[in-house]
Amino acid sequence: MIEFLLNGRIEKVDQVDPNLSILEWLRTKMRLTGTKEGCASGDCGACTVITGTADQNGSIRYEAINSCISLLGSLHGKELITIEAFHDKQAHPVQSNMMEKHGAQCGFCTPGIVMSLTALHANKEGRQDIEEQVMEALSGNLCRCTGYRPIIAAGKDAMVEEWTPEASHPAASLCDTSSNPGLEGIHKESISLSLANTARYDAPVSLDELRSLRRDYPDSRLVAGSTDLALEITQQLKSLEHLISVERVPELKGCTRDGDDLVIGAATTYRNLRASLSDLWPAFDTMLERLGSLQIRNRGTLGGNIANASPIGDMPPPLIALGATLVLDGPDGERQLPLESFFHDYKKTDLKPGEFIHSVRVPAPKDNEQLYIFKVSKRIDDDISAVLGAFRLTIDNGTVSDCRLAFGGMAATPARALKAEAALVGQPWNDASVAKAIEALASDFTPLSDVRASAGYRTQVAGNLLRRALLASSSNTSENLMVTDYA
Repeated sequence: MIEFLLNGRIEKVDQVDPNLSILEWLRTKMRLTGTKEGCASGDCGACTVITGTADQNGSIRYEAINSCISLLGSLHGKELITIEAFHDKQAHPVQSNMMEKHGAQCGFCTPGIVMSLTALHANKEGRQDIEEQVMEALSGNLCRCTGYRPIIAAGKDAMVEEWTPEASHPAASLCDTSSNPGLEGIHKESISLSLANTARYDAPVSLDELRSLRRDYPDSRLVAGSTDLALEITQQLKSLEHLISVERVPELKGCTRDGDDLVIGAATTYRNLRASLSDLWPAFDTMLERLGSLQIRNRGTLGGNIANASPIGDMPPPLIALGATLVLDGPDGERQLPLESFFHDYKKTDLKPGEFIHSVRVPAPKDNEQLYIFKVSKRIDDDISAVLGAFRLTIDNGTVSDCRLAFGGMAATPARALKAEAALVGQPWNDASVAKAIEALASDFTPLSDVRASAGYRTQVAGNLLRRALLASSSNTSENLMVTDYA
């Protein structure tokens, strides 16, 4: 059985298909149809809801998520707020400003937009760049008829207004994130969902429990944020027999320093790792802003992105460029593996039966080391890479003493450009040396043509990104050091 708060009231759910998404449960079981299904893939934002999760101190973090690709079992111990919480009650500043600024036409996408902006309003991060915050919050919400100008204007005005609802309001907790008494009575033990022995969902709360489950059920599928795995359910119409969630295992969450390494738990979301990783390597900051949408970053995890083994995943190339190490765990104990050795072929990895990714060790910068990350996609927000280049360079007195060049989108796996690296090491860091390294890229990769880009385009862009690193390194501005690109 799972327990959670739904619009201020305790909800208990048992004997339900673990493949059920939050969206489908809301619409078909609870008849809360204000939350819409647009794409069923986490792209359009019409299904956006707000979840509240307590941290170790009891404070609540409210986040906008895509309910179409979030599984019902992930709600245990959390608060869920839908657009219905604001029906026939005191209007939220986001609602009133959306009306005043004419921010809706057909209204299909409007509930998701309201929820994204309401989550932003609840968090009150205190940053001065209100427009930037609003743009980030709306990066995962598509509107086909209104145009974004009035929506952005509504969001900017709403952020500076206070909201003080009555205590009985279903979403009154958004005004006080210090705690939520309604969550305190929900048990913290592991949970399990099943339906007539046809499907099962386990959510262990310790590393030992996870190891035991993986030992007993090595063919089970691991799930964290489900931002990719759920597409098998919503797009391919699969029914997954056994899911084991790692979301509640504390040993797999958070960022810590161990000597010169930053250790990131595999179940740490992009939202939660961004500050620590960007403090260590600033080039990640802008790249992470373009990794999916805010809804995706609130749910997606580092371990999931790596284990998915997609050739166009955004995180593996820069981590490979840095020489990151994977810590793998399982029935036979822990082992460490260079990330670049983890990928064997398309969607094939070095994981043994029952194993899982425990954490990722990212080395700190050494003297004269620089990292450049450039992402090329068809749009800036909420899009998948056509090519992603990540370059870790050590420049001593104008000479490349060491380098690691990694690409996504150029092969069946994220991979290093070893011949291009060999062409650069020991050479001056200048146009002539970079030109020779670009020539070598043709021997490193034979990319495929697909819907995102042709093989020729990918080859040309990969070389241009390396040339851009040279141009960026000649500038003294931090903006250029963190630049990303789109096409």
